[in-house]
Amino acid sequence: MDRVLRIGLLGCGTVGGGVVTLLDRESVDITARTGARLEVTRIGVRDLGKARGRGLPVADDVFGDDLAAIVEDPDVDVIVEVMGGLDPSDRLIRRALELKKPVVTANKELVAHAGPELYEAARAAGVDLAYEAAVAGAIPIIRPLKESLAGDRVTRVVGILNGTTNYILTKMAEEGADYAEVLADAQALGYAEADPTADVGGHDAASKCAILASLAFDTVVHGSDVFREGIEGVTSTDLRVADRLGYVIKLVGIASEVDDKVGARVHPVFLPKEHPLASVRDAFNAVYVEAEAAGQLMFYGRGAGAMPTASAVVGDVIDVARNLLQTARGAAESVHRAKPLRPIEDLQTQYYVLLDVDDQAGVLADVARTFGDHEVSIAQVWQEGAGDSAQLVLITHRAREGDLQDTVRSLAAMANVRSVASVMRVESEVFSS
Repeated sequence: MDRVLRIGLLGCGTVGGGVVTLLDRESVDITARTGARLEVTRIGVRDLGKARGRGLPVADDVFGDDLAAIVEDPDVDVIVEVMGGLDPSDRLIRRALELKKPVVTANKELVAHAGPELYEAARAAGVDLAYEAAVAGAIPIIRPLKESLAGDRVTRVVGILNGTTNYILTKMAEEGADYAEVLADAQALGYAEADPTADVGGHDAASKCAILASLAFDTVVHGSDVFREGIEGVTSTDLRVADRLGYVIKLVGIASEVDDKVGARVHPVFLPKEHPLASVRDAFNAVYVEAEAAGQLMFYGRGAGAMPTASAVVGDVIDVARNLLQTARGAAESVHRAKPLRPIEDLQTQYYVLLDVDDQAGVLADVARTFGDHEVSIAQVWQEGAGDSAQLVLITHRAREGDLQDTVRSLAAMANVRSVASVMRVESEVFSS
């Protein structure tokens, strides 16, 4: 008779419910693949009444609100955490590892915040800590970075890591709708939360970018180390200009290593239309990896949602179950090296600058002189008049971020510049460092 592995599930929201559903629906195949029957025997929730009324394929007595008791239960073999947040998830996962129970988590915030400490706790206990679902939902990217590319040198990882922002920017570009209108639509469809700050402000993508940077470059990068800008300031004018120049605007996370220094950033970019990431629309995610031997790789799929994320969680559960049955553990994170972080001021890339200026002779010359004073070279410029005001659109050659920001401050102080309406980075066809 097949062995039974008992799962303690912490959290039973949309993802947790998807995990329960998948494990029940695919139980025959999962048993065949693992040599064990995987049963969810305890589920920890905050609201018992709400959880029990969802019609999931488990008995009501499986649910409980004492999360610590589930972790401590000697009959629970594997802990699966899908609650999110730092507390009490951090404390519960650490305790599970102390008890030598493998852990599967979808908690990107926690892994970005305390990943190295958790990896070490899992290594010391000799059990697995799996977190494929923490980045890009069902897209398999954690395992390739940990295992498939372990013998290669990754130089850059670039990703559309948040489905909400990608959906908003896609609709703004294709339908000409404004930001507020599309955000409301995304909230109505369930793509965005009532408080969308984590998504539109880039916090969600920054956590994922930190995880990818840590894995790709064998160092410690926390979410707070990632330079972050959201999409709140992207306008229809920016999107029209991008389209005219042969670009799309995407919120991307970019992690790279140059001269043994690691840079990690999340912000909107002008992306060439011919680049593979430019065609990623709506709520889809994609991760583009550059490695010295493997070359360019792209991973694409649904990056969020109950079932895609649950699929990644269940895949991890199957892996840790196999290892548990064989008294083994999967590929562990290597010992991290302390590599210095490259400040955003040292970034070298191109820039798009949109200025509202007085429509009078000499303004363009004054603006060009200001760029030159800060050693920022202009590649393209045009002016569009509108009464007594005009807009100047400028694209720079590659320049240092610190020099560009000094330029912007000087422009904002000029008497004939009414406002610096927009500044955005322009990524060339081969991504800049």
